[in-house]
Amino acid sequence: MYESIHKYFQIGTIQWMSYPNRDPMDSLKAICRDDFFDAIELKGYGDKNEEAKKLLDQSHLKICYGAQPRLLGPKLNPNDIDEEGRKKAEATLMEAIDEAEYLGAKGIAFLAGKWAPETKDQAYAQLLKTTRNLCDYAATKGMNVELEVFDYDMDKAALIGPAPYAAQFAADMRTTHSNFGLLVDLSHFPTTYETSQFVIRTLRPYITHFHFGNAVVEKGCDGYGDLHPRMGYPNSANDTMELVDYLRVLKEEGFFNEEKPYVLSMEVTLRPGEDEDIVLANTKRVLNRAWALV
Repeated sequence: MYESIHKYFQIGTIQWMSYPNRDPMDSLKAICRDDFFDAIELKGYGDKNEEAKKLLDQSHLKICYGAQPRLLGPKLNPNDIDEEGRKKAEATLMEAIDEAEYLGAKGIAFLAGKWAPETKDQAYAQLLKTTRNLCDYAATKGMNVELEVFDYDMDKAALIGPAPYAAQFAADMRTTHSNFGLLVDLSHFPTTYETSQFVIRTLRPYITHFHFGNAVVEKGCDGYGDLHPRMGYPNSANDTMELVDYLRVLKEEGFFNEEKPYVLSMEVTLRPGEDEDIVLANTKRVLNRAWALV
């Protein structure tokens, strides 16, 4: 593409993935100062962190709130078939909506919890209950709720995806809530044994947000699972040409939108001994090269 990628997408990064070892305020300043980024995805900083809000207010970044760590850390499950467990997950996601509003985000993203074959239908109903409650609450603030599609049997083993099952869930949600959408991530396509074309075409009516990154899906290899190593990592699934394919499919399916650009965030983190700034620069280089080839 001859035109800037920033015409068609708001390019972002996930703060806690790009800078896992740096003080959150230092890494927030680094992203706010970097005009390569149009968006930031953050996991929050605690109750009404005024320093973070001031930095974000100055930055002109689009602010996105990722509530996934709120669930993964304490192992909370929004589709827990135990109602008390489900309510605990819902409560922290409601708190996430409040913090996201304070920081200037227009919604939150989260993920489904683990599931078991014998209770899959019950878990699906529980996830609908949680998500509808979140969407009800978010709607009172003019905010949206996004569910990120993960692997179902490799690492996170989340109830949603693969893509056809995610489409079913999104269709059920859209019958009652227009402020619901799906977040898809190139990193996860290899972990669900799917292609960019299949995922994007299957989920097209429901997608509201994009990530890209990498995964190792060969058992026994370093970085196996949903660990988001740098692009081109040894024995990994994604590098420049896989990102080119992803971008071409997004173009074909009408997601290049200069009037209301979608967020496209890099979700890449470190392997042991790696440098945060170098890995981030790696990701920018791969994106720039991929865009030039689209």
